[in-house]
Amino acid sequence: MQSPFPRDPAWLDREYNNRARVPEHPAYFERWARDSKQVRERGGALIDLRYGHGPAEQLDVFPAQGGAGGAAPVLFFIHGGYWRALDKSDHSFLAPLFQRLGVCVVMPNYALCPATTVPGITLQMAQALAWTHRHIAVHGGDPSRITVAGHSAGGQLAAMMLACRWPQVGADLPAALVRNALSVSGLFDLEPLRLAPSLQSSLKLTPDQVRKASPARLPSPGLRQGRGELVAVVGGQESGEYHRQNHLIREAWGRDVVRVCEELPGRDHFSALDALVEPGHRLHQLARGLLGV
Repeated sequence: MQSPFPRDPAWLDREYNNRARVPEHPAYFERWARDSKQVRERGGALIDLRYGHGPAEQLDVFPAQGGAGGAAPVLFFIHGGYWRALDKSDHSFLAPLFQRLGVCVVMPNYALCPATTVPGITLQMAQALAWTHRHIAVHGGDPSRITVAGHSAGGQLAAMMLACRWPQVGADLPAALVRNALSVSGLFDLEPLRLAPSLQSSLKLTPDQVRKASPARLPSPGLRQGRGELVAVVGGQESGEYHRQNHLIREAWGRDVVRVCEELPGRDHFSALDALVEPGHRLHQLARGLLGV
């Protein structure tokens, strides 16, 4: 596929440097970390459960409140950070509101670039979801009702999980393991990131990796018995490239799969994620719709 974007490295760095575009970003990170620490200190969550053998292959489970009896929908949330930064422990603040709604929340970690590759992280998320499907019933979750959500780089990973060929991951896994997905400020074509020097210095993307790990370069996963929808949103104040990326996945996968492709007015790259846990916000309502709560 030909990507219609200027291939000037300096321009790409400006378009994809979210921290420079939002000078107050440290305040977001500090608040997320502080609030998340308080959530974990309250207890009740299962922290650092292993889904694999690597040092980063751990996940946290926040069981639904109210005793769903093994029937709680599951929100599997993948953090962002350009595949090279942040941690699941920075995002625990997202769990309590959904727990109160009767949702079981799972938050995985993954190894970071440049110690690994973006395709390597994608495979780690497939293994984390396979673990979730096999074990979440023990923690009150329904393995047939898994919604994957992700922010930024996590949005790319969420879309990849929707497109995953699950029986190739494990013979016991259903083809439609992921019920649906939500991408907040997602990245669906990695070619511009390969050409942005500030990102390529740590991501080390190759053309083959771009082809394998760009959802917009993969065939549409289609819908299976009503499953497989992707909701794609982007902050209204984000760069033109993030807006192009958001529309690109609908162009690639079609309106049947990407039914919702929207901007969040007044939101930057970081406040877009905050909207996920603001009860009156459109993004929160979209997430509830996917979860069925």
